Amino acid sequence: MAMRATKIQAVKAEGIGDLKNKIGDAKDFIFTEYRGLTVEQISTLRRQLRGKNAEFHVIKNNLARIAFDELGFSKEVVPVLAGPTAVAFAKADSNEVAKVLVDFAKEVPALKVKAAFVDKGFMSAIEIAAFSRLPSRNQLIAMFMAGLKSPIQKLVYTLVAYQEKLGAGTPAAPAAAAEAAPAPEAATAPEAPAQA
Repeated sequence: MAMRATKIQAVKAEGIGDLKNKIGDAKDFIFTEYRGLTVEQISTLRRQLRGKNAEFHVIKNNLARIAFDELGFSKEVVPVLAGPTAVAFAKADSNEVAKVLVDFAKEVPALKVKAAFVDKGFMSAIEIAAFSRLPSRNQLIAMFMAGLKSPIQKLVYTLVAYQEKLGAGTPAAPAAAAEAAPAPEAATAPEAPAQA
């Protein structure tokens, strides 16, 4: 009996260690309930999340509680770890990962998004749904660059138009006026006084 208990403890310790590594490698975590999903649906979801640089793993709640606790995450995670739980470990843009999960849950209601840790802050299911509708980091950068580009383009077009206007007649007008003006008379030397 003691040998079996030791073996179970070793397996648990290994499971906790693996989970801590996954938590350490991820930037953010989104907790879901997967009860009722088929193996094919889970595989499809995993494939979609891999495209967003995230991993989707079914976890054991007891081991997850220990792993998250040992890594110093808040106690808010404890109520989330109930029922069949799977976690999306996001390594990059959590917004895109949340969008994949929320959209998938709309198509397959068996998946339920429960909560998340994003930027070390806890989010409820409602907050995650709102978060998923925000533009992603890449979209925000593109919008910012487009905003910068527009005024610069307007300035360039204005300068080009001004230069074309100058080339069309304004610089030639002073030259024409200079040709039309009479030439100044040559200064005459004063006459020498007549000698007596």
